[in-house]
Amino acid sequence: MVGLPRIWRQVGRGLLALCVVVTLALVVGVASHFQEVEQGLKTYSLLRFQALQPVSTDRLLTGAIKGMVESLDDPYSTYLDTETYRKLQESVTGSYGGVGLLITLDEKDRRLVVVSPFKGTPAQRAGVKSGDYITAIDGRDTAGMDLETASNLMQGQPGTKVELSILSTGATAPRKVSLTREVIKVPTVDGKMLPGHPGVGYISLTMFNEQTGADLGRELADLRGQGMQKLILDLRNNPGGALPAAVDVASYFVAKGPIVYIADQKTSEPLMARGYAQPLPLVVLVNKGSASAAEIVSGAIKDTKSGTLVGETTFGKGIVQTIFPLPGNAAVKITTHKYLTPGKHDINKKGITPDYVVPMDPQLEQQVLTHAPDLERDLQLQKALEVLGK
Repeated sequence: MVGLPRIWRQVGRGLLALCVVVTLALVVGVASHFQEVEQGLKTYSLLRFQALQPVSTDRLLTGAIKGMVESLDDPYSTYLDTETYRKLQESVTGSYGGVGLLITLDEKDRRLVVVSPFKGTPAQRAGVKSGDYITAIDGRDTAGMDLETASNLMQGQPGTKVELSILSTGATAPRKVSLTREVIKVPTVDGKMLPGHPGVGYISLTMFNEQTGADLGRELADLRGQGMQKLILDLRNNPGGALPAAVDVASYFVAKGPIVYIADQKTSEPLMARGYAQPLPLVVLVNKGSASAAEIVSGAIKDTKSGTLVGETTFGKGIVQTIFPLPGNAAVKITTHKYLTPGKHDINKKGITPDYVVPMDPQLEQQVLTHAPDLERDLQLQKALEVLGK
């Protein structure tokens, strides 16, 4: 390093030290798992040069990455190729071409199940409901299919068609539903004053994305300007979304203290209310399609007694995924944390039980949520108004 400025000599020494540490770590790893490394190299050689169908090194290495992620046996952890990663980013920040479904994997039998349809989308108009199983997409059996593959098959250019085989609870055989893809604008906030109920506002949140907090703030200000004194917040069939958006939304209703605790393998960290709440009499509507970020908001409001929950037990997704970008515009999505409500309740696979449980026939629920707020037929909305009246 003769002739280099001192700072660059220091950088060089630092890089050299880092290389030594990494090399030593690799040596130790290989030494302690020599047989597995040998098996991997042997398998690569056999697939590369002995398989009947030619396979590229790129494809083999991508398969190895997928295999490592799949070894977690976690339906929410997956490898995202370039196209899948791009579509995921679109769904969180803007819009995409698709049918408007949030899906997950049934952890018991690994089948694709609908968490909820987005309001006003082709899937909802066709009667696809929370809890329905998707057994095939364009005739392709979904048994063993990962979430990203299923999402990619359902997404596509607006105007094109996709056929889903849907098995509803209690049905003996799936039905085929042909859907025309549309531009799905990821919904956020919709609000109004309820006719015939002076001073009562109604706000529906149908997704948590980067704009939801700001959209909600504007809607609350607008309704207060119209004389709102009480609020019904509808989180039914809200599939969740971005964690920061959930904290932002809850901060409009929880005056102080933790909104949620984020826990990893060793520690838990509270995410605190942001200090701009203007508390008012509040009822939150939830159902089995209320998941993830919707459960963070519901749990925070229930535990802090900032409002009352009405409806049905929520979905029970109490884990958080983190996306780690990879070279080449790919990424891996890994479950890294679980969350606890302010009362330190772990709701994963359990859900949140509302203060007032009001079951509703699935078919009726589908109809009233399509036309919400439905003051005539929505039993849960009617109960919310009764609670506010007290």
